[in-house]
Amino acid sequence: MAEKIEITICLGSSCFSRGNGKALKAINTFLEENKLKDKVFFHGELCTGNCAKGPILKIGDELHEEVDPDSVVEILNGVFGLV
Repeated sequence: MAEKIEITICLGSSCFSRGNGKALKAINTFLEENKLKDKVFFHGELCTGNCAKGPILKIGDELHEEVDPDSVVEILNGVFGLV
């Protein structure tokens, strides 16, 4: 079985107040619509320590800063080759 891709979203108060709640919904919708939930380990962290650059999304070892729902979909399309 292939190793799952780890996707971590910051749920700290700073990132959440800057819109990671909407990004969280966009990620869940993307994974469901593209039938990818079984290929990822998607979870939240309370704080990644990058508050000034939030909202923060981490995919594998790659950190994405200042994400929003649109950029999250664009990032995920690239990760999964759906562009």
